[in-house]
Amino acid sequence: MKLRYNPASPYVRKVTVTLIETGLEDRVERIPTNPHDPETDIATVNPLGKIPALITDDGEVLVDSPVICEYLDSLHDGAKLFPAPGAPRWRALRLLALGDGMTDAGVLRRAESRRPEAFRYDKWVDRQNTVIGRAMDALEGELERLDGPLTIGHIAVACSIGWLDFRFPDLDWRAGRPGLAEWFEAFSERPSMTATVPKEAA
Repeated sequence: MKLRYNPASPYVRKVTVTLIETGLEDRVERIPTNPHDPETDIATVNPLGKIPALITDDGEVLVDSPVICEYLDSLHDGAKLFPAPGAPRWRALRLLALGDGMTDAGVLRRAESRRPEAFRYDKWVDRQNTVIGRAMDALEGELERLDGPLTIGHIAVACSIGWLDFRFPDLDWRAGRPGLAEWFEAFSERPSMTATVPKEAA
């Protein structure tokens, strides 16, 4: 398999953490990709022009990180990150949606901040900050859902928070959320997380 990736991407990190947690890391060749480079060929692989994109051993191209992660989860015999249908699955997918939603809001905030100052819309930035804050408040209020066996939901939430720390060190999300902060610090010590800390591509 081949993975088009960039080490700064929170969506890519979710996939690489999944690879490590499922023991599949050695089965994937990583191909560095900058989707914003005018010379990139990523659109020939993923017509959406986004990463991550996974090319399977059969030549199938999978796009969108939840799809890629679920595919990878189907390839191993260990405990599944995507639980079988039932209440545990819906809890995991809820966490996945919250994590990805925070990331999506952060990406929108970052995109706005990179526009020329005269064209920036501060209310749009405030809206994204509000979305992130509400999601984190929800997580703080249901910390028991962050306990239990590892799922894709835990990975998504942790990768999102890690990326928000990376891109927005002034966010100060820990204030008033001691439980979430404690959980994140503990989760960040997992080998899969320490091996995938976001960084700018070389």
